[in-house]
Parts: sequence; structure tokens; C-alpha cells
Amino acid sequence: MKLFVVSTPIGNMKDITLRALDTLNVVDFIICEDTRVTGNLLRHYEISSELISLNAFNESQKLYHIIDKILSGKSAALVSDSGTPTISDPGNRLISEAIKNKIEVVAVPGASAVIAALSISGLPTDSFVFEGFIPQKKGRQKKLKQLAEEERTIALYESVYRIEKLIDELIEYMPERFIVVCRELTKKFEECWRGFPSEIKLFLSDKTIKGEFVIVIAPKNWKQ
Repeated sequence: MKLFVVSTPIGNMKDITLRALDTLNVVDFIICEDTRVTGNLLRHYEISSELISLNAFNESQKLYHIIDKILSGKSAALVSDSGTPTISDPGNRLISEAIKNKIEVVAVPGASAVIAALSISGLPTDSFVFEGFIPQKKGRQKKLKQLAEEERTIALYESVYRIEKLIDELIEYMPERFIVVCRELTKKFEECWRGFPSEIKLFLSDKTIKGEFVIVIAPKNWKQ
């Protein structure tokens, strides 16, 4: 009984390993966030495995059905819409239940937006903290104050809807911290902007903003 945790592309369809393709081809079914998104990937690589959706909206109804299906002898793969499952994506509860039921959980590593951004940031990566999406409302200001004192490199995710708000907050809380903003990593219109928060604000003001963002923030007191 095995549950494979399989990384999928973060943008470019070639952001996938041979092992991931082999795994998706041989498992009995694939657990995904959105069957439409994963369906596009499977069609691209001519893979016909069964898809079952598992997300924040249906997890309570489907979780134990999936566990029972694996316990019956079926092999399964967990994927997210993009990148590595459970990294600011659903799946942790499924993996926890699988472990409780003595199902072997196997990593099939690959693309991750946060690791890709860190790797090209030019900032220290020997020690870093990943905060994912910081709270939208309650606790947001407290979190920003905490991060302003962080002595490690910080990596955050942010959506197109709040990126300008986040940059304004960084101007307020961390004006002297050098940051790297990566947009649409590995996609056709990939961009990375480097500078202080006030400089990034100028870049954003000249652009039509689309896509998903990874923000990498230099450690406190770091000098170029």
C-alpha cells in the first residue's frame, strides 16, 4: 500500500521528472485539487489514470473514502495544481491519515516555486524561513512585525490580488530590506524584480499585474 506525493510543473509543462511521469502512469488513481487542471497535464503526457478531487471544500467527505481505497490494495498519487503538494497546498491531512493507517508515503520530488525563487534570488539561502501566504486579515500586522525582526532570509507567497498591498506593507515595516519579487516562474512571461520595497512599488505601478508571486526578503542587516 503506497501513497506517492508527486511534484508537478509550476509553469512550464517540462517542469516534471521522468520518475513523476512513470509514477502517474502506473498508479491506480491520482488525487488532485482540481480535475480540470490535472486533466490538462495528463492529456499533455497521454496519461489515463483515474482522477479523484480532494480539496478544502470536499476533504471531510472524501478523505476516508480515499484511505479505504488505498487500504483495499490500490496505489495512489497525490498532486497539487502546481509544484510540490502540501507546500501551501492541500494534502497534509491525507498524508497524516495515511501514516496513521500504516500506508507507506513516498516522495517523488520536483518543482517548487519557493525553492526556484530562492535559488535565483542572490540572497543567503543557507538558512531561511518560509511563511507561505501570511494571514489576510487577523494577525497580518503582528506577523509583519515579527518578520521585520527575522535574521534569516524570508520567502512568502502572494496572490495578484494582494501583491500591491504587501509591497506597501513592506515599505512600512521593512523599508531597508532588499527584496526579490518573482512572477510567473518558469512560464512564458516570467519576471524577477530586485530592489528595495519602494523601488518594487515603482515597477508594479508601470505594469498590468497578473500571475502568482514569490517574494524573497533579505535577512535583517544584510548588505549587498
